[in-house]
Formats: sequence, structure tokens, C-alpha cells
Amino acid sequence: MTDSCCMPRGLISVLGALWALSVSSGPASGQTTAAFEVASVRPSAEQVSQASVGVHIDGSQVRIVGLPLKLYVGMAYGLKPQQIVGPDWLGQPRFDVAAKIPDGVSPAQLPQMFQALLADRFQMKGHRETKEFAVFALTVTKEGLKLQPSAAAPEGSSDKPPAVTVTAGGNASGSGADLGGGSSFTLGNNRIEIRKMTMAQIAELLTRLSDRPVIDATAITGAYDLSLELTAEDFIGVQIRGGVNNGALIPAQALRLLDNAAADPFTSALQKSGLALESRKAPLQVLVIDSIQKTPTDN
Repeated sequence: MTDSCCMPRGLISVLGALWALSVSSGPASGQTTAAFEVASVRPSAEQVSQASVGVHIDGSQVRIVGLPLKLYVGMAYGLKPQQIVGPDWLGQPRFDVAAKIPDGVSPAQLPQMFQALLADRFQMKGHRETKEFAVFALTVTKEGLKLQPSAAAPEGSSDKPPAVTVTAGGNASGSGADLGGGSSFTLGNNRIEIRKMTMAQIAELLTRLSDRPVIDATAITGAYDLSLELTAEDFIGVQIRGGVNNGALIPAQALRLLDNAAADPFTSALQKSGLALESRKAPLQVLVIDSIQKTPTDN
């Protein structure tokens, strides 16, 4: 079986793009207090390539190509795909954004800037609710954690926030995201390679590839390197789930593969590192989109 029949266009780079913003900007607050100095929002090319989909953040410049509108909502409000309730088409239209962060404004306010962008260009309105979810809790096994902390940054490293560039590949041989500061992940050849990520960040990444949210219940601090080796069937399954979570158009033949896919494809691989996923119930905040335009207003 080849990966081409199952891998949604741009899936890996889409995951990386969303992850890049979540890492660089942190969680969004409930108040919109900042806006881009200038911003261009345009529909993506119909045949946007795998290599072009992604995010680049460098200083005050933000450039995003080929992301679904649903992912912009997730970036703006710091929510997992499962926590966004909106129209069925929300994951379909893709847009390119070129924007400038105002002088003196921290990139940590990127979520608020995207909230303002959605309200201005897409006339988006919504409200928050709390809903109980079936979740996976990332935990430490009885044997204890078998990972060593990632190497510390060299002394004298610049305090300037690093540029964030998402790299994108076109098949299972290698795709992922370089998030700056030594933090990265790749998916390919039935493996997920994680470098210099916290447990909370690892849980967030696993959420993007699961059919339910993953929450960090390890109480472990610090950043770690982690390698997860999956079966070929499970690797294809997590890619398809990632596409479903983000509203990608998935061929019917690919969706049928989920019928026999493992509900939790990660625990066997995680146990080698002293980690596991436990099924639990947990209250999570959701964003209910009351109204949103499918086409943005003119730039």
C-alpha cells in the first residue's frame, strides 16, 4: 500500500504550521488587544504544492501559505481541532496570509492578532462553552520515565526569538517542522521523531494525530527527545486522523482504513520511553462559531 492514496495534501506541513504558531506565540487570552499593522488575506492557489504549504515567522513578518480556515481559528484561540464547533465547510477553504506585527508588539500576542483578523476579514463571531470530552491522558508508567532531558542551549545564545520555518515534504520519507531553538518534529518511514519538546507540547502534537484530545498528566518539566516507531498501518491511520481533525478532504478509500485502525496507536511506542496514554473524561473549553463568512472582505 502506498502512502499517496491516504495522505491528505499538505497534512504534515499543515500540522507543522499550526504547531509552529502554538510554540512561538503561546496560549491565547480571551481578549483581543492587538492587531496586525497590515495584513493581506487571499485564497490559496487551487493546486498549492506540498512544499509551499506552511508558516514562516521572522521578526515582525508573518507569512502563511495554504492553511484551512479552521486552523486559523485554532491558532487564534489556542484550541485543538476537536474543540472548534463550526460549519461543515470550515476545514475546506485555504488562505494565504502575509502580515506585519506592529513595532514594539511581542509575537506572544499573535493569537490576539489572528482573533482580530478573523473578526475583521471574515466577520467571525462566536462564544465559549465547556464540554466533557473523552480524552487520552499522557502519563508516566510504573517503571518511570526512561528519557533524558534534551541538551541545553549553548551559553551565550541570543535572547532574540528564533525565526520559525515549517518545512514540508510530499511523502512518507520525511516531513515535519523546524520550530527554532532546536525544537522540531518529523514524520516519516513509520516514525515520529521529536526533538526538544516539553510533555505538554508532545501531548499537543499527539492530539493532532488522534481521534480525541491528549492532555499532559505527567507533571514533568523540561524538554525531551522522543522517537515513536509505529506499524505501517498505524502510521497511515494517524495521518488520516490528522487530516480529519483539520477538515481536509479525505478520499473514501482512505477513510475506510480507519475502520480497522487502532484507537490508540501510540501507547506501545510510548512505553519504551516510560510513557503511556490513559482513557479518561475531562471538561474542556470549546469555541462555538455563531457566524463566519466563507470569503474574506477585500484587503
